[in-house]
Amino acid sequence: MNKKIASIILAGLFSGQLQAADWQALPDTAPAPADNPTTEAKVELGKMLYMDPRFSSTGTVSCNSCHNVMEGGDDSRSTSMGVHGKTGGRNAPTVWNSAFHSVQFWDGRADLLEDQAKGPVANPVEMGMSDVETAMDRVRKIPGYKPVFDKAFGKDAMTVANAAKAVAAFERTLITPNSPYDRFVKGDKSALSAQQQRGMEKFASTGCTSCHSGAAFNGPKMPLGTGFYAKFPTFSDNSYVKKYDLSADKGREEATGKAADAHMFRVPTLRNITDTAPYFHNGAVNDLHEAVRIMAKTQLNKDLPANDVNDIVAFLESLTGEYPVITMPRLPATSGNSILVK
Repeated sequence: MNKKIASIILAGLFSGQLQAADWQALPDTAPAPADNPTTEAKVELGKMLYMDPRFSSTGTVSCNSCHNVMEGGDDSRSTSMGVHGKTGGRNAPTVWNSAFHSVQFWDGRADLLEDQAKGPVANPVEMGMSDVETAMDRVRKIPGYKPVFDKAFGKDAMTVANAAKAVAAFERTLITPNSPYDRFVKGDKSALSAQQQRGMEKFASTGCTSCHSGAAFNGPKMPLGTGFYAKFPTFSDNSYVKKYDLSADKGREEATGKAADAHMFRVPTLRNITDTAPYFHNGAVNDLHEAVRIMAKTQLNKDLPANDVNDIVAFLESLTGEYPVITMPRLPATSGNSILVK
């Protein structure tokens, strides 16, 4: 059965018969904008800034607090906790493979990773600084950061724009290729189990690929700054919507103010989805099997039998790739005083 299913799927893949599924392996490198090519010096600086909590109002919250790259790139909470124990209204999406999104945040309000990097700093619930320039002043007060900025960007480089570029450059290294699925679509018939191969076929035939296509399973490739959105929930006449409060968040409408954008969300990646529970924009669902059932009903108006759910989950497990080794950076110390004490 294993070899037979693999042959059918691969034959369809390479003959073009499975175009709707758009099976693609994840690239080994992530795209970068022309004005911010990825360099080793930028990545090192970006990693330091990403890990440093001193740029939050309380000195307790860093980018890594909510998007933990030492694990699944999220924080395993329904909604993240920022300064003073405040919690936001949405689940923290994983930062792993976020470079393959054409827009950032659940509502797509940031075009690039560079834009996204600035947002949490001045968010009163997240890092709580009054504005990003005030946060940058803290960076400037730490002598050890200047030579790192100079190495990455040249002289007089300690600006908000360059800090954001550095964080974005680091995030573009956070990709997880060579999953069992990737090896399978490249021709290794033994990379997926028989159940995973059944799940791959059911994932496509059920209609999941109408939104979750492409290399990152987040939709078709779009120009940077142009989002791929889907209405969620599409079908509301079911018990799941009320049980998990799926319609409370207006999605992109909250960012644009347009009624037409109500309940529209950027399609999330399915890469490493077994490592990023709980699920959905509100983090209300803590079981991947349940998440699959909900998606089938709310988006496709289908009730999946248990065997189909199990097979699709098995396929989703094959999307977990290889995490690169990340060493924690040594952060530059302050010079004889604390930047947190006024």
